[in-house]
Amino acid sequence: MEGYSLYISEKRVEVRYAETDQMGVVYHANYVIWLELGRTQLIEDLGLSYVEMEKQGIVSPVLDLQVTYRKAMRYGERALVKTWIEALNPLRVVYGYEVYNDKEELCITASTTNILVKQDTFRPVSFKKFYPEWYEVYEKAKKQSE
Repeated sequence: MEGYSLYISEKRVEVRYAETDQMGVVYHANYVIWLELGRTQLIEDLGLSYVEMEKQGIVSPVLDLQVTYRKAMRYGERALVKTWIEALNPLRVVYGYEVYNDKEELCITASTTNILVKQDTFRPVSFKKFYPEWYEVYEKAKKQSE
């Protein structure tokens, strides 16, 4: 993300004891939950509602997840999840993430690729066709860096 000035959403997350492992650090899979919190915050910050999309029978599963762990986080710290739209096309959205600790040290970098599918059949649908207003908002958020 360094060097980019695109729209970035921020979400603070308290590191809870239950999220740590036997070594006292955040268990690796819990970061994925934080990514979802960041993604949801971005959607809300852009004035959109994932809940409304679900009510219309459309869901957005993760197709791909990439995570690079750089520094362990521990119980009692607060994470700052930064989320942005890294790439967009009519069928997929790639979200970018960085998670920082209270000392502003980069702890993980990540990306998820999400698609839209009909909830009942899990058949993919065109993001641009089914949600043109949403797609336009995403395009604008992404283009702020161009």
